[in-house]
Amino acid sequence: MKHLLIIGAGGVSRVATFKAAVAMKNNDGFNKITLASRTKSKCDEIANFIFERLGVSINTASINADDSAQVASLIEKIGADLLLNLALPYQDLSLMDACEKTKISYIDTANYEHPDTAKFEYKEQWAKNEAFKNAGILGLLGSGFDPGVTNVFCAYAKQNLFDEIYEIDILDCNAGDHGYAFATNFNPEINLREVSAKGRYYKDGKWIETEPLSEHFSWDYPKIGPKESYLMYHEELESLVKNIPSLRQIRFFMTFGESYLRHMRCLENVGMLRIDEVEHNGVKIVPIQFLKTLLPDPASLGARTKGKTNIGCVISGVYKNKARKVYIYNVCDHEECFKETNAQAVSYTTGVPAMIGAKLVAKGVWSALGVKNMEEFDAKPFMDELNQNGLPWEIIEL
Repeated sequence: MKHLLIIGAGGVSRVATFKAAVAMKNNDGFNKITLASRTKSKCDEIANFIFERLGVSINTASINADDSAQVASLIEKIGADLLLNLALPYQDLSLMDACEKTKISYIDTANYEHPDTAKFEYKEQWAKNEAFKNAGILGLLGSGFDPGVTNVFCAYAKQNLFDEIYEIDILDCNAGDHGYAFATNFNPEINLREVSAKGRYYKDGKWIETEPLSEHFSWDYPKIGPKESYLMYHEELESLVKNIPSLRQIRFFMTFGESYLRHMRCLENVGMLRIDEVEHNGVKIVPIQFLKTLLPDPASLGARTKGKTNIGCVISGVYKNKARKVYIYNVCDHEECFKETNAQAVSYTTGVPAMIGAKLVAKGVWSALGVKNMEEFDAKPFMDELNQNGLPWEIIEL
């Protein structure tokens, strides 16, 4: 039984904290939860919601996640056993430093992004592997859905369904409708930086770069229907290439509505997606950060959003000397997620796996020293937890 410290108080944190409180109520992994963020009132609102729904009390605190010394001080003050990072990807390294200093395990949902370069990769987090080993702790990277569950789907296929895996296509469809002409389902700055970046995929030992959203195809998503799906780079490609050496090709595709694409391209054309400073009326601003203040708060979309998400992996290879192709996926309903947690399905599909990763680490089911990705562990316990916590999966032979 462990004391879980959760950093961040957005939509994903709401879901993960709620699910962790359910686990604590059932004496399953956690005996105490502290939720901390720069804005304590957001933590208090989540804590009050959880108490009203579950009768479970959690502690709250104010913290600056950029300040590793301040985070380390909080860890020592409250006696936390592990840290779940649901803050911004910019803060991964400072929070990892705090965990290394205090010798507690670390879990996150997205790899480090440098705020000034728009690069997102595991390089700087993987570089902490030896330091984490020396501290006797685990750093579990990418315990969201994609990355996260998609990595576990691939690991499950590698461990149970294939002798060798040759090709993987990760397919992410959000068919939800929130009624706005343009809004993002998670942090606008992170979302728009990722979507407007050049695409990249792995084929025959090489990384191939494409122009943003230039390659696409239609996929018939179960319980949703055909949707145009656009090739992007996503961080799980990097770790899966590293950990599934038989791979010949791996790609990532995501769906976007026409309204989203029109608005994004217009904003990009007029410079609103720039991440460098510009001067406006004598004040220096970063255009994409200014845009973030104008767009709807993703946490406010839950009550408005209807429809479903479908995220999964199409995996090809050989099994017992025969070619095999399977599709492993989850379908999640926005309205059902909101009824349970007051958050929409994009937050739910990230927050539930974040809690599961933390729980498996807390219980010692996933145990290792150093910095690891999801596919480096036994997939079955995680797959079982998905079924038990509102994200059931299906497998189709193709």
